[in-house]
Amino acid sequence: MLEQLFGSKTRYNLLRSLFRQPDKPFFVRELSRLVDVQINAIRRELELLLNLGILKEKEVEATDKSVQGSTLRRYYVLDRESLLFPELQALLLKVKILGEQEFIKEISKKAGDISLFVLTGKFTGREGMPSDLLLVGKIKERTLANIIFEYEKDFGFEIMYTVMTEQEFNDRRHVMDKFLYSMFESENLKVINKLNV
Repeated sequence: MLEQLFGSKTRYNLLRSLFRQPDKPFFVRELSRLVDVQINAIRRELELLLNLGILKEKEVEATDKSVQGSTLRRYYVLDRESLLFPELQALLLKVKILGEQEFIKEISKKAGDISLFVLTGKFTGREGMPSDLLLVGKIKERTLANIIFEYEKDFGFEIMYTVMTEQEFNDRRHVMDKFLYSMFESENLKVINKLNV
């Protein structure tokens, strides 16, 4: 959707990557790997974003002195002073939320007979959780793995997920399993809750 608005899929993916870490300076090759696009295409987009005032250049001294040539490396970072910064950030955040809603809808429809569907971890802004997603029920694991694989590329992070049968969930809940306790004690979102937990 936004690639049409931005006029280029590369530009859209580049902006998404930059806005995920708005204060981090990126080297051209790093951005090329991150967006998975040839370096010349990245250079063209960076030049355009520089001219629009969305990015600024930052020269940093290279730490590796064994490299021949210039000791300065050119990095690119979002310009927080840009008039467009808050609007682009808000727009990309809304697109991320819409993507998450599509992700939830697709899992709910295609992943099997779900009794409990819980989002936590990266979906609720809590890093370091043992799982970002918990599904309980008769789950089609191959279908779920395919859905998650596709959305990992879109979200830009690896999704840690856990699948349990209702029996396993009840057994682990009965013994006050540490994993389940951490999932429910942290901030979470219950998408489907037929087990009334």
